[in-house]
Parts: sequence; C-alpha cells; structure tokens
Amino acid sequence: MPISLQKGQKVNLTKGNPGLSKVVVGLGWDVNQFDTGGDFDLDASAFLLTDSGKTSRQEDFVFYGNLAHPSGSVQHMGDNRTGAGEGDDEQIKVDLSSVPENLTRIAFTATIYEPELRRQNFGQVNNAFIRIYNEATGEELLKYDLGEDFSIETAVVFGELYKNNGEWKFNAIGSGYQGGLGALCANYGIDVE
Repeated sequence: MPISLQKGQKVNLTKGNPGLSKVVVGLGWDVNQFDTGGDFDLDASAFLLTDSGKTSRQEDFVFYGNLAHPSGSVQHMGDNRTGAGEGDDEQIKVDLSSVPENLTRIAFTATIYEPELRRQNFGQVNNAFIRIYNEATGEELLKYDLGEDFSIETAVVFGELYKNNGEWKFNAIGSGYQGGLGALCANYGIDVE
C-alpha cells in the first residue's frame, strides 16, 4: 500500500524496503480546459545537488536536453509534449546505489515550456502529482498530490530524494516559482544560456 503524503511530509524509502536501489519517479498532471491560445507542454527535470543545495556542474541537471546524468544514476525517459492520457506524463529513473557520493539530494521539478509566450501558469494545471515506485516490482511506494495551491507560478518543485545516514528519504515540497525553468536553474546553480 503506497504512502500518501501531505506537503512537508518526509518518508524513509530504503528503511522499509531493504535492497531497494532502482526506483522510477513519475510526474503527472492534467490541464484545465481553458483556451490559452496554445498547447501546454510541461517538462519534468531532476537537479542532483550537493549538501549546499546547489549542483556541482552543468551535467547535474537532467531534463529533456540532457536525458542522462554522466554517472548513469539518473535517466529521464523523454519529453511528453501533451500530457494526454492517464498515469505518469513523464518519468525519471533513479539508481540510488550509483548516485555519486557528493550528490546527496535530487530535486524533482516541473516547468511550463514558454509560459510567457503561451500565457500559461500552474493555476491552469490540476491533478498534479509525483509518485515513486520500485522499478523491479512495479510496487508504488509513495504518492504526493500537489493540490491546487498555485496561481501565477510557472515552475514547481514537487519533492526531493535525499540521503541521510545512508538511507534514502523523500520530502514532499510542493513549492512554486515564478520565472519558469530559468528561475529554478538560478536557484540550483545552473547557468542558463
């Protein structure tokens, strides 16, 4: 039975699941039926962070333009440009056992592509969630529904996996940013061209 989290809740993933190493992080959403003059394209990303809360290099940002971390520990499964259909809209695979030692947190985010041009924000997105399941068994371990707390934000940090005393835990964050992907990159120490 998966754990259903509230904002700010933390759960230990590896303690109750001995031997857990490969997980899939699924992010999903639906778009309200308002005419914004264009299709919505939400993008899931992962930022691999040091204890400082920043990336150590550009390659620590895994997204549609860099689908795999050099260590092989984090792999984006590809861009879904419509969000149509049930279930996960985008997925990111994580091999917890091969995350480099200096990277202790992985933040999972979603951003709206070209939000200013398309006049779009997370107020027009509903049923957004993040879930984590065991890649080997398909068992869902946790799910966090973001709720409808966003109005003008164009980027959201859904949650993060973090290492604590050798255990991997998950923190349901659910915080929004204005300024889209650029704002998130600046926050996590990535240079945007």
